[in-house]
Amino acid sequence: MASNIDESQDDDAQEQQLQGKKASSHKLKRYDSLNLEASKMPYAAKVAGLSVLLKLAFQSIGVVYGDIGTSPLYVFSSIFFGGIKHQEDVLGALSLILYTITLIPVVKYVFIVLQANDNGDGGTFALYSLICRYSKVGLIPSTMAEDKEVSTFKLDLPDRRTRRATELKEMLENSEFAKFFLLFATMLGTSMVIGDGILTPCISVLSAVGGVKAAAPNVMSETVIVWLAVVILIALFMFQRFGTEKVGYTFAPILCLWFVLIGCIGIYNFSVYDPSIARALNPMYIIAYFRRNGKDAWISLGGVVMCITGAEALFADVGHFSVRSIQLSMCCVTYPALILAYLGQGAYLMKHSEDVADTFYKSLPHAIYWPMFIVAVLAAIIASQALISATFAIVQQSLALGCFPRVKIVHTSTRHRGQIYIPEINNFLMICCVLVTLAFRTTEKLGNAYGIAVVFVMFLTSSFLVLVMIMIWKTPTPLIIAYVAVIGSIELLYLSSVLYKFNQGGYLPLAFSMFLMLVMYVWNYVYRKKYHYELQHKISPEKVKQTVDETNSHHRLPGLAIFYSELVHGIPPIFKHYVENVPALHSVLVFASVKSLPISKVPVEERFLFRRVKPYDLYVFRCVVRYGYADYRNDEGPFEKILVEKLKEFINEDYMFSIAAANQQESASLIEKDVDVLEKAYSTGVVHLIGEQDVIANKESGTARRIMIDYAYNFLKRNLRQTNKVFDIPTRRMLKVGMTCEI
Repeated sequence: MASNIDESQDDDAQEQQLQGKKASSHKLKRYDSLNLEASKMPYAAKVAGLSVLLKLAFQSIGVVYGDIGTSPLYVFSSIFFGGIKHQEDVLGALSLILYTITLIPVVKYVFIVLQANDNGDGGTFALYSLICRYSKVGLIPSTMAEDKEVSTFKLDLPDRRTRRATELKEMLENSEFAKFFLLFATMLGTSMVIGDGILTPCISVLSAVGGVKAAAPNVMSETVIVWLAVVILIALFMFQRFGTEKVGYTFAPILCLWFVLIGCIGIYNFSVYDPSIARALNPMYIIAYFRRNGKDAWISLGGVVMCITGAEALFADVGHFSVRSIQLSMCCVTYPALILAYLGQGAYLMKHSEDVADTFYKSLPHAIYWPMFIVAVLAAIIASQALISATFAIVQQSLALGCFPRVKIVHTSTRHRGQIYIPEINNFLMICCVLVTLAFRTTEKLGNAYGIAVVFVMFLTSSFLVLVMIMIWKTPTPLIIAYVAVIGSIELLYLSSVLYKFNQGGYLPLAFSMFLMLVMYVWNYVYRKKYHYELQHKISPEKVKQTVDETNSHHRLPGLAIFYSELVHGIPPIFKHYVENVPALHSVLVFASVKSLPISKVPVEERFLFRRVKPYDLYVFRCVVRYGYADYRNDEGPFEKILVEKLKEFINEDYMFSIAAANQQESASLIEKDVDVLEKAYSTGVVHLIGEQDVIANKESGTARRIMIDYAYNFLKRNLRQTNKVFDIPTRRMLKVGMTCEI
């Protein structure tokens, strides 16, 4: 709902006035997305029914589990890259696999991390937004007086704030280093997930296609396999444009068949070769494995990690589906099938340890080899989908929080808002995947590169989760210690192992991450600097009145002008630049500022916040349009139409709260007059005025700063989507106003 705030008052007075006005009326029921979680609104999405839950669970199988589901293709070969030296090493490795799958994807992600979703959305930025909502650690400069009511991010908690949570919260709020470090860590984690999205398709497709060489080594050379993998990868990325829903429904039956087959083959191998492999459930075999092999056992942990690749997708992709659907599909389909598959492969290796380099295909019954090969190739293609979808989701989040250049967000489902497709990111991933496949050529080399990205993102998620446990969930200390001691220590151990192979390809995901972090940092840095420049040069309400009076001494042009800007704290300086060059103003002028809140969704009923520039007869308004990072624009209709309707509501409410209205009759008369002026202006025509600012480094800037602003940022800006595309503004009614600012 709209709020009336006097521009001439400072922030504290504004807040007191806002509070007083809320208390002054018993007739108006005013909700504000800055006060409550969207999930607490009466119009928030209801819990999905059973049929919807089952459909989402089915779709999730085709999107989320492709990566972790196809890991049996290459896990044992990655662990025993030098061959099996002792038969009981199979038991030790299998035990490591079983407990790793149980503790990380199931216990950590399915039952703990998924609970830290931000109103249904997951990923590194979702955890960061939760922390920002609860403490003032965000670096987005567009904070307002209205935000103070949620600056402590009043989440629905079962108990009062504890001293431990308060102390940590205050420490983070008072430390500039902590704020920058959290943002830096979030960017790094996001970059690592995107790097994961590059490596996953490469290793999955190469592993599956390698089955042809295993069956016919004289026919298929390595070069032919590599180029076949490239063709498959290109086809996969071309298919992304059809959207998550169609991809899910297309891929889900294949992956369901895959899980059924690997589970059945596992049972077959278990019963035929060595039922005693069930001994691997005893964790003592892990201890014995390390005693026998020492350093080699520690190095082999980099191969064990391959069994949980894609686990982060369970959290990052939750926005495409729901928490319950992910839990249902993981516990009922994916986890049982994987356990059976690894038990079967372990049983086979107990009798045929020499086949460890190609365990999956060698352990297949001969009669179903080629049918299984086809299914494996299809499943491997699908395996890439988990991280591709996750990449789309986290780019959308980072974009909304000012940490990524504007890209096109295509919402592919009218029923599930989280299902998106980003053409620019899809093309970037496709090109990188092709180049990486051509450069590395084998799964062994790719495996060395893969592990670092996987484990680092998991460890970062755990670190953020501990902050959430302390500050927001108020988790008892013994449980936090237990989580860190078990999950944290396991992930640190795996991270130390994968870092050992840094010079054998492990540098690749770090190189990708550094490049993406540079892009994100440059964009976020200049975004903040540009905002502060506008804030320092903003135009006061008094100056606006003076400018309007000087420009329009007798009349104003008929029509409504919407002036777009990122500044939410006042009138942007580009307004003065516009008036100096075009000495004419429309009868109604609205300054629309877009603001991203650190929550996932803002209902359209709460999206618009209006302020009026006094006196009333100026007909100059300020409008802050608030979005969550998972929202998309123009979903409820044309932006200008919604804005005008909400402005009418504001005018009505403004007079009802205003002490200037002596009685209801006068108030009604003033409302009718202003609404009539607005409707006439809207019917005459709407002009969209877009401020286009060229940013250059100031004279005092050093070389690095000049390169960052003059070259890196402006290169990104020239190649991103402009404001008119974001709001779908018609070109024939758009006017761009440019100016240059030095920062």
